[in-house]
Amino acid sequence: MKKDLNYYMSLPYIVELKPIPAEDGGGFSASIPQLGRCSLLADGETIEEAVKNLEQIKRERFSEYIQEGLIIPEPEKDEQAYSGKFVVRLPKYLHRELVLTAKHNDVSLNQFIVSVLAGSVESHHA
Repeated sequence: MKKDLNYYMSLPYIVELKPIPAEDGGGFSASIPQLGRCSLLADGETIEEAVKNLEQIKRERFSEYIQEGLIIPEPEKDEQAYSGKFVVRLPKYLHRELVLTAKHNDVSLNQFIVSVLAGSVESHHA
C-alpha cells in the first residue's frame, strides 16, 4: 500500500480531548499524544469543533512531513489482548480496609476497586 497523505489520514490515531478552563477561554483542546501532546494541538468551542480543527492541522502537518521526507509515526498496535482480570496480592489489613470502605459506600469490592483505580489512572494522565 502506498503511504500517501490519504493513507496517514485514515490511520486510527488516538485523540485526547480535554476541557479548557473557563478562565483560559473555555472550550476543548484536542491532541494526538503519540505525536507529541503539543505538536498537533487544536481547540474549539465544542468537542466537534476541536476535533475538526485537529483534523485540518493533521492534514497540513502530514502534507509538510511527506514533502520533506520525514517519517510519520503510525499508531501503535495493541499486540496484547486484555481479559479484564488480574490477581493482586496485598496485605490483609489493606484487604480489610477495602472491603469495609466498599460496604460503607454500598458497592461491591470489585466495583469499588475499579472506581479507585480508574480515578488514579486519570489523575496520572493529567
